[in-house]
Amino acid sequence: MLCDTRLLLNMAKDRGVCAFNIYNFEILKAIVDVAEELLIPVIIQVSEGGLEYGGGLSLVNLVKTHLKGTKAPYALHLDHGRDIDVIRSAIKWGFTSIMVDGSHLPFEENLKFTQMVVDIAHRAGIPVEAELGTIGGTEDKITGDMHLVDPAEAEIFVSKTGVDFLAPAVGTSHGAFKFKGKQEIRFDLIEEVSKRTGVPLVLHGASSLPGWLLDEAKRSGVDVEGMNGVPYEVLKEAVRRGIRKLNADTDLRIAFITGLRNSLIENPGVIDPRKHLNRGMEWIKRIVRERMEILWNP
Repeated sequence: MLCDTRLLLNMAKDRGVCAFNIYNFEILKAIVDVAEELLIPVIIQVSEGGLEYGGGLSLVNLVKTHLKGTKAPYALHLDHGRDIDVIRSAIKWGFTSIMVDGSHLPFEENLKFTQMVVDIAHRAGIPVEAELGTIGGTEDKITGDMHLVDPAEAEIFVSKTGVDFLAPAVGTSHGAFKFKGKQEIRFDLIEEVSKRTGVPLVLHGASSLPGWLLDEAKRSGVDVEGMNGVPYEVLKEAVRRGIRKLNADTDLRIAFITGLRNSLIENPGVIDPRKHLNRGMEWIKRIVRERMEILWNP
């Protein structure tokens, strides 16, 4: 069943809700199959690039149709909305929350852009996530350097914009290459921002890339040299400090490609794409199940 994202995060209390990016049916089905098995809330999110790839409203209708009759609670979230036309379309199409991403703008411009989106979304009854500081790294159409959040600015930002949840930059980065050098998650910033703002916090760039996944990917021929993620123990501590929504995309990408490559290598005579895609889905289910079980029960 499709729910208001605020409801899912309120249900979490001291738990972490997994948010997974999708852009095709196979990734969506794999996530939903696991959520229905575990009956754990999950956020299905689509970026602007994902909407472009999936055909916009066609992808949204696919998600909403597939969720009919499901038992677990789901939310449909726009990830990294920077184009106001895309944001307006997402609201019109029935997304249950919107992320407005003005993090690439100076503070005052980010504040004004976010205020405008909050006003539009709240009039439609849709909650809004915003980002403060910049996460850094590269994923989909989002590229940038890392600038950590200022807790005092976060307090002002949330108060003036009225956002419902906030993604503060606390040390993670998008993509498969995280924590270069001495960089690490700043738990003190999570705790301080949580206390000052009083809203649920979101951790972007939260893929874990566990060792078993990277080992299997390497065996199947995927170049994962130098890739690293955020260990589950670190994510669990982030949840204890105030994080409620944890985004993952890279975990699913590597799992899907690993499954596909294994199937193609092992079954060179199979020309039915469904058989190869099913193997990719099996690997997505494995990483999704692991993340959901660990983060929902920290």
